[in-house]
Amino acid sequence: MNVVMHQVGAPGFLHRFEGLRDRLPGGRLPWLATLRAQAAEAFRAQGFPTRRVEAWKYTDLAPVAEAGFDEPLTPMDDAMDLPPAQAGARAVFVDGRFRADLSSLDGLPFEVSSVARHLDALEGRLGALARPGEEPMAALNTMLFEDGLLLDLPEGVEGGVLELLSLATASERPSAFHPRHLIRLAKGAKLTLIETATGPEGARYLHNPVFEVEVAEGAWLTHGRLQQEAPRAFQLSTIYATVAAGGTYDNFTLNAGGRLVRNEIHVTLTGPGAACHMNGAQLLAGDQHADTTTALDHAAPSCASRQTYKTVLMGRSRGVFQGKILVRQVAQKTDGYQMNQALLLSPEAEMDSKPQLEIYADDVKCSHGATVGELDAEQVFYLRSRGIPETQARAMLVQAFLHEAVEGVTDEALRRALDAAVEGWWARQEETLAA
Repeated sequence: MNVVMHQVGAPGFLHRFEGLRDRLPGGRLPWLATLRAQAAEAFRAQGFPTRRVEAWKYTDLAPVAEAGFDEPLTPMDDAMDLPPAQAGARAVFVDGRFRADLSSLDGLPFEVSSVARHLDALEGRLGALARPGEEPMAALNTMLFEDGLLLDLPEGVEGGVLELLSLATASERPSAFHPRHLIRLAKGAKLTLIETATGPEGARYLHNPVFEVEVAEGAWLTHGRLQQEAPRAFQLSTIYATVAAGGTYDNFTLNAGGRLVRNEIHVTLTGPGAACHMNGAQLLAGDQHADTTTALDHAAPSCASRQTYKTVLMGRSRGVFQGKILVRQVAQKTDGYQMNQALLLSPEAEMDSKPQLEIYADDVKCSHGATVGELDAEQVFYLRSRGIPETQARAMLVQAFLHEAVEGVTDEALRRALDAAVEGWWARQEETLAA
């Protein structure tokens, strides 16, 4: 059966690519020109996916496709007010472009740089993991990316904590930017990356990042993501990660902003003893829509994976969780776990959950589950019987549910950032309810 894609908006991006292709970074590099052209053809064939596509069944991209985005016109030397830092070291991107003048990278035991400045050395690496032929937002990113974080952690280096700050600016018309981040940890290296994405209150923009992450043998990457985009913004992020023998990719994503958000993660465990943790929380209110879609490929024996996602929904918000664990025949002694839990605080809120297991090995231990419900009436009654007002009792139970989502985060800097974001979100909702 042929599936019709949503072509509204796609011609605008394709036209923009044709007008910019010679001026985009690396325009004179034959391999990159070919990569961009192939991505453009893939996007031309796919367009924006509709809900008739199974992977997008619960998320309608029509508001994104119809927005009519322009390129951001941020002057590269503008002084800017930055939010408080989450870590001592910080790489700052404004509208998808690296700002060395706003970054704080001195004294790091590894190099952090800009993809745009090193494109001549990235043949064979940029695009090695992404699949623009299968994921249309990756195709759009490959067409139009201008810059991104380039991070290489040498063998055995303890990299500490680095913040990746993505900051959008306000403009009269909606703007779109598509950063391409390349992260590689060599054998035995270790790093905590705290990614923060935000923008001004009234800004309307599309942030469409793609990450290509390589975790080598015995390396450990903790990747914390604080998505706090502006209320009218769209974020459609795609992460591709490979994890070698004995390595760990530990991802925690907090979705607490944006009008429409999709967090899509593809992880392949390529060597024995590799591990992946993909956890997160979605905090939704009003008309927000947040979609977490994961695909975890156990392609080697004796690997372990854990996924736990929690969602709190208020107003007319909608949450989505789609998680697939694939266990290949070679992946004996796999240990995989997946759980999605949602708390509905409004009769108009909606949660769609689709956990999946696809297993071809015999000796495995895999489980998945999903729960969707309201606050436990007995727990509310218990707290009220102890003299706690109903509003406060409900708030205590919601906060306990939210803090359960982050209690498994072991990195202290990331834990503090997540706790602060959760508390700030709930405080804003309490103010709204009290008004």
